[in-house]
Amino acid sequence: MSVPKTLRVLVLDDHPMHCMQARQLLLQAGFGPVDSALDARQALAMLHRQVYDLVLVDLHMPEMDGVQFIHALTGVEQVPILAIVSSCSRRLRNSVSLMAKEQGLAVLGTFPKPLQAAHVEQIGTIIGNRQAHGIAPRPEHAAVFDRQLLERAIERRELKARFQPRRSLSSGRIVGAEALVRWDSPSFGLLMPDSFLASISRCQLDHQLLLLMLDDAIQAQQHWQRLGYRLKVSVNLPTGLLDDPGLPDQLQRLTVAAGLSTSDLCFELLETERPLSPGQYHMGASRLRLKGFGLAQDDFGMGYSSMYALISTPFTEMKIDRHFVHGAAADDARAAALVAAVQLGRQLGLEVVAEGVESARDLEFLRLIGCDSAQGYLISAALELDAFTQLLGCSVTPHFSSPTRPVSPHPCQTSRYDALHKTSDD
Repeated sequence: MSVPKTLRVLVLDDHPMHCMQARQLLLQAGFGPVDSALDARQALAMLHRQVYDLVLVDLHMPEMDGVQFIHALTGVEQVPILAIVSSCSRRLRNSVSLMAKEQGLAVLGTFPKPLQAAHVEQIGTIIGNRQAHGIAPRPEHAAVFDRQLLERAIERRELKARFQPRRSLSSGRIVGAEALVRWDSPSFGLLMPDSFLASISRCQLDHQLLLLMLDDAIQAQQHWQRLGYRLKVSVNLPTGLLDDPGLPDQLQRLTVAAGLSTSDLCFELLETERPLSPGQYHMGASRLRLKGFGLAQDDFGMGYSSMYALISTPFTEMKIDRHFVHGAAADDARAAALVAAVQLGRQLGLEVVAEGVESARDLEFLRLIGCDSAQGYLISAALELDAFTQLLGCSVTPHFSSPTRPVSPHPCQTSRYDALHKTSDD
């Protein structure tokens, strides 16, 4: 575990002994400086005076509990990332974690009390991976950018695609890539999409961004095919754009003009957006499939009418949201939902892709339950074209060196599925 220097941590726990123990473990692991607070109001006051990179927060506290404390973080100018450490049940900890994420906060994980050295090591590993992949120690808040600035950025191609590889869980080989936008701004530095996509949509520039990302994806495909590689590239498509009846024809023209087959590309429909016109949505989705493009339901399980969209849209892929994937191997409720989603996708004849894979244990669990492929920081962050091309030429990574034949166990059956599950503390 490599912990970045000067990573300032605040431990919030009303139990003095647990607070002291956590502080000592963090210091021994190389974190620091490490401060502590015995009540939530004191912690909030400290956060207003001092910028912290990480806060370990208990949930069951008098006066102001941990849930109220997390909600109050909206008033803090520099919001830290969180780790939830509590004697509450895992299900309750996960529920609070989801609340924090929906509030726009970054949560590294949830851990039982008292904090152990293994938990601290896990926290350090996650932070190290985030920083190695260029993710800021503290979450970025979405800024408000005006239309003129965004149009200029698109025109100058400051917004560009990076490619996150997708690996087969049976062979370990790279079988696809997702084009993810980054803004390399001369004024603001490298910006992640959460900080500017809302402004893109507000200024009605989604179509321009789609064409820019498609062009980057096409150029990448051309480059890889010249080198003898052929893999499908996915591009995000906001469902509201399907209100334009001419969009499928435009996307086909651009693809064919570049000498590519439409089957080389897949459009991921963002499930979190409710279609403005269901009729136009189904018309656009159907015409994209008729033209040979792949269609993926993105973030399955997190959006609008998941099941109905899945059976009424001609999808070729189902991408399971990271909230179901992360920690599933150690969480019975999450695992049951993940097993059901994978089995549903396979019964519908879809390729099932897991997003947000960050641990080897979750990866092995996905392989055991028959998921087809996966992407996430454990495999690789989104890469620039040259770095991705170099990865294509590498051998199978250690996580895939001994692929296990996928199986499809029922949650109630005794199998290798059960071996991955410890007794939960729910």
